Amino acid sequence: MSQYRVLIHANDEKGLVFKVSSTFYNYNLNILSNSEFVDKENNKFFMRSVVDGDINPYELQQTLKDILPESANIEVIEPKKKNIIIMATKEMHALGDILIRHEAGELEANILAVISNYSDLGSLVSKFNIPYVTISHEGLDRAEHENKVLECLREYKDIDYIVLAKYMRILTARFVEAYEDKIINIHHSFLPAFIGANPYKQAYDRGVKIIGATSHFVNNNLDEGPIISQEVIHIDHAYGWKDMQRKGKDVEKIVLSRALKLALEDRIFVYANKTVIF
Repeated sequence: MSQYRVLIHANDEKGLVFKVSSTFYNYNLNILSNSEFVDKENNKFFMRSVVDGDINPYELQQTLKDILPESANIEVIEPKKKNIIIMATKEMHALGDILIRHEAGELEANILAVISNYSDLGSLVSKFNIPYVTISHEGLDRAEHENKVLECLREYKDIDYIVLAKYMRILTARFVEAYEDKIINIHHSFLPAFIGANPYKQAYDRGVKIIGATSHFVNNNLDEGPIISQEVIHIDHAYGWKDMQRKGKDVEKIVLSRALKLALEDRIFVYANKTVIF
């Protein structure tokens, strides 16, 4: 018997859960878990089911397509490790957390490589026997450097996700479109507040009492992609902005690893620049 994840995103109408569960029954599938959500304002239905049994996944997908609304998006996924590339610059906390979780078997992923525009993190990554690629940006304009990164990425087939673990360079629209809904970023702020390069200084100047971190998919608007995971911690007037930054690193690494785990387990639906997460 094999397990499958069935993901359904469709216009809502009466009887959808009955139709799907009846199909599972007719295919002699056992439902191990099931989650549903209806966005009433937009008339959208979301469903994630984990089933087990002996089936042809393509045949099940076609059967569901025949009985669900015409515009329904249906995926039948056999769980397996996904291929990821991590991109980083100089900071090691977010990258190190992912590497440790991967080494501990907590992530359903194959880390194909770590790519950086500096060589600083090479000694850390080498401890985990993962390829480290340095593509320096020195002496290159943004387009030239990005071309080199894209050329490197094309050497790796079937990349499921690119994880920006404190990769401190803005990606162009060309790069983002090449990996639409596949680039996961960590932003050191509780978005939509304090976007840009130094949100901790912005937060300090504003006198905030909480700081946080946000993991999101990257789109063509800086720090405005669909949000996957967020977390906050409380602070007080005694914190300088560098104190906030040090505390924030703990939140950042947890939020990024949590977002990555959700993606690897096929728990995220993206629509209308938002996410539905089961």
